[in-house]
Amino acid sequence: MVGFILTMIGALNWGLIGLGNFAGFDGNIVHMLLGSIPQLEWLVYVLVGISAVFLIVMHRKDCRVCSATL
Repeated sequence: MVGFILTMIGALNWGLIGLGNFAGFDGNIVHMLLGSIPQLEWLVYVLVGISAVFLIVMHRKDCRVCSATL
């Protein structure tokens, strides 16, 4: 569950960054909240990346469609 939440935070952050580039504002929420502590900001990015890898690896086991036998 933690991996899923961290991955969703990362996905939303990337979406806001992309939207911000179109609209002319900085949508990086992680940087806005933790920019004054760069090491903590980097740690959040690393944890989001690890969570994404974990979800990719565990997807087949958790997915009802992928684990269904034909």
